[in-house]
Amino acid sequence: MENSKRNNLMVWVVMFTFFVISFLTNIIGPILPDAKKDLHLSLTMAGILPFAFFIAYGIMSIPAGYLVEKYGEKKIMIAAFVLAATANLLFVLFPTFYTFLPSLFLVGCGMAMLQVVINPLLRTAGGKERYSFNSILAQLIFGLASFVSPVVFSYLVLHLQKADISNPLLSFLYKVVPKNLPWVSIYWASTVISILMVIVLSYIKFPIVKTSQEEKIEGGNVLINLLSKKVVIFFFFGIFAYVGTEQGLNNWISNFLDTYHGYNPDTIGARTLSYFWLMMTVGGLIGLGLLKLFDVKKVFASFILLMLAALSLALFGSGQIALIAFPACGFLLSVMYPSIFSLGLNSLPDHHGTFAGILCSAIMGGAIIPFIIGAIGNIIGLKLAMGALYITLLYMLSVAIFAKPLVNNETIFNAEKS
Repeated sequence: MENSKRNNLMVWVVMFTFFVISFLTNIIGPILPDAKKDLHLSLTMAGILPFAFFIAYGIMSIPAGYLVEKYGEKKIMIAAFVLAATANLLFVLFPTFYTFLPSLFLVGCGMAMLQVVINPLLRTAGGKERYSFNSILAQLIFGLASFVSPVVFSYLVLHLQKADISNPLLSFLYKVVPKNLPWVSIYWASTVISILMVIVLSYIKFPIVKTSQEEKIEGGNVLINLLSKKVVIFFFFGIFAYVGTEQGLNNWISNFLDTYHGYNPDTIGARTLSYFWLMMTVGGLIGLGLLKLFDVKKVFASFILLMLAALSLALFGSGQIALIAFPACGFLLSVMYPSIFSLGLNSLPDHHGTFAGILCSAIMGGAIIPFIIGAIGNIIGLKLAMGALYITLLYMLSVAIFAKPLVNNETIFNAEKS
C-alpha cells in the first residue's frame, strides 16, 4: 500500500511537471507583442526569441537521454528546474533583449531535459497498464496550462498598471518589475514556480525506472544508421513541420490581431491565444474518439484539409472571423503531433527509443518556423509571411498520404475482426 501511495504521488508530480513545462513554453506567444514593442525589436529580432527557446530542444534532447542514464531521473529533473529558475532570474533582474535570449535558451534546455525524463517516469510510477490513460491525462493538463498562462499574463499586466494595489503578491511585483515592462512579471512567476519544484522534488523518493533496451536512446552506429534512413528523415521533418506550425501560430497570433485588426494584445490577443490552446485540448479529446473509429491517416489528413481552410479564414477574413478561426486552428492541430509520432514509430521495427529521441529533437521546428515568419514579415508583412504555414501543413499532408506504418492503429472495427 505504501508503494502504491508513493507511485500515485509520483504520477501527480509528473502531471504537474507537464503543467509547468507547458506554462513556461507557451507564455512566449502572449508576451511577444509587448516584448517587440518595449525592447524595440523588428519582426526578425522578435522571431529570434522563440528561436532561442526551441533550438535548445534540437541540441539537448538526445544528450539529455544519456544524462538520465548516468545520473538518474531525480537529479536531472532538479537540475532542469535549477537551470530554469536561474535563467528566469537572470532576465527579471536584468530585463534586456541580450539577457532574454540566453535566458530563453537555458529554460529551453531545462524543458528538453524534463521531456526526456517524465514519459518513462510516468510509465513506471503509474504502471504500464495505465500508461495510455495517464499519457492522455498528461496531454490534457499540458493543454490546460497553455490555456492558463495567457490568462495569468493578462491578469498580471493589467493589474500592475493600476496605482492602488492591495494584493500582497501584486504589491511585491509592482516594486520589483520595471514600470514600463509589466509583462516581465510573468517571468517572476516562472522563477518562483521553478524554485518550488526544486524544493518539492528534493523531498520526494523516486521509483526505479527500468528502461528496456528498445526504449533507450542509443548512440554510435545505431544513431548514424537511423539518420541515414529516408523514413526517419521523413518523420523528423513531419514533427519539425508540426511544432513549427503550432509555434508559428502561438507566437504570431497576438501580433497579427494587433497589427491587422487593432486588438489589444494584453486582453483580446491573450484571450484568443487561451482559446487556441483550450480548443486544442478539446480537439484532443474528440480526436481520441475519432481514432477509435477511423484509421489515423484518414483522421490526420481530414484535419489538415480543414486546417488549411481555417488558416485561410484567419489570415484573410475580418477581425471577428479571425477571433473564431485561430482557435479553430488549435482544435484542428490537436491530432497532428500524436498522429505523426505514432505513424513514425510504427514505421520502424526496432530502435524506437533512439528514433523517439530523434523525433523529439525535431521540436526545434518551433525555433526555425517562427523566425522565418518574422524575417519574411519584415519584407512582405506578417500576413503574407504567415502563409509559410501552408508549406508546413502541406508537408504534414504528405505524411498522412505517404506514411506506410508496419502496424495500423486499432479501431473498434478492426478489433472486432481480429
